[in-house]
Amino acid sequence: MSTRLKIAIQKSGRLQNDSLQILKECGISIDNGKDQLKAQARNFPLEVLYLRNSDIPQYVQDGVADIAIVGENVVIEKQKEVEILQKLGFSKCRLKMAIPKDEAYTGLDYFNGKRIATSYPNSLQAFLDANNLDSEIHVISGSVEIAPNIGLSDAICDIVSSGSTLFKNGLKEVEEILSSEACLVKNVNISEGKNALLSDLLFRMRAVLAAKNNKYLLLNAPNDNIEAINSILPGMKSPTVMPLMQEGWSSIHTVINDKDFWEVIDQLKANGAEGILTIPIGKMIL
Repeated sequence: MSTRLKIAIQKSGRLQNDSLQILKECGISIDNGKDQLKAQARNFPLEVLYLRNSDIPQYVQDGVADIAIVGENVVIEKQKEVEILQKLGFSKCRLKMAIPKDEAYTGLDYFNGKRIATSYPNSLQAFLDANNLDSEIHVISGSVEIAPNIGLSDAICDIVSSGSTLFKNGLKEVEEILSSEACLVKNVNISEGKNALLSDLLFRMRAVLAAKNNKYLLLNAPNDNIEAINSILPGMKSPTVMPLMQEGWSSIHTVINDKDFWEVIDQLKANGAEGILTIPIGKMIL
């Protein structure tokens, strides 16, 4: 029987959709029927296991799954023996401390002697210990935000994305415990054969992620300013310069990180750059 890599992903929700999307962008086609608990890829030796998000680190530690796409916050909270290989840039969130919005926040000492409701007791306890705080932790599942309103706690520790749920429940963010995003993790005892398949998958993922963070940049420039423009561009190695039909002008092609574009656009224009275009990149091999 041929070696097949087993990957666990969330069985429903946004994280599942994003996980399947990145596999698709890696050129992997999944035979995915409704309500399936597992599925196989048609063109890569990969089997997908659909599991509860909170259970995934345990399954990876036990070797039921070789690898997984899971929230970094879950990995930290569950404290299982898995290795984080790559952060994936989606499903970003923060683990935050929040208190009633009418309360005056006086700093970390505010939490001494307070009751804190959370679904992340391990992460919260580590935060309290690191800051020498003595608080009472109430572990609950479900809607943590309602705990202060029903008298169960004085504060909460919970995952926050936009903050709108906290606002609707009369709470305000006051401290951040950690920031999180989806990540690829692996079993630390993965076999040599499966590790070779994982290397191939990780290579594809990194090519996809690099492409998402970069754009192909094209612009026209007067030949006299090419060196000045080249010194401005923070792209890869050296740009491609090609002469235009119009005498004294060239087209410059390079790759630029998305976050750098708006920082250099004024400098490019000041040095005579015209017809500036950015084009999405499908894959990027570094």
